Amino acid sequence: MTSESIPAVVEQYFAAIGKMDAESWVSCFAEQGVSYEPGVPVPLQGHAALGQFIRGVLDLFQTIELTADHVFVTGNRTAVKFTGRGRGKTGRDVVIEGIDVFEVNEKGLIQTVWGYWNPAAMLAQLQG
Repeated sequence: MTSESIPAVVEQYFAAIGKMDAESWVSCFAEQGVSYEPGVPVPLQGHAALGQFIRGVLDLFQTIELTADHVFVTGNRTAVKFTGRGRGKTGRDVVIEGIDVFEVNEKGLIQTVWGYWNPAAMLAQLQG
């Protein structure tokens, strides 16, 4: 793993959301990668669970884009403060902000991500 691989996988993670490409997003993770998402009662582990989660989120949107506002890399961890903007299938515009903390393994894949954002606020914006 090089220091360049950490921002590269994080960049792919955010770009895949913007392309609404669930498979590309899942491929950022190690096979048994884990995501701790707010509002989800148990950690999401493995490609099947991760794929089901991201498809559920993406299905709410016509368009969505996440911008990495600030990226901080320390060793094999990266913290990203992000802003998301999108248009829901309801026709309503959404703005969300949050922080994701990534742990990247020796192969340059996400082993663990901790998400800090407010899904209830996002859903409230989608529903108006």
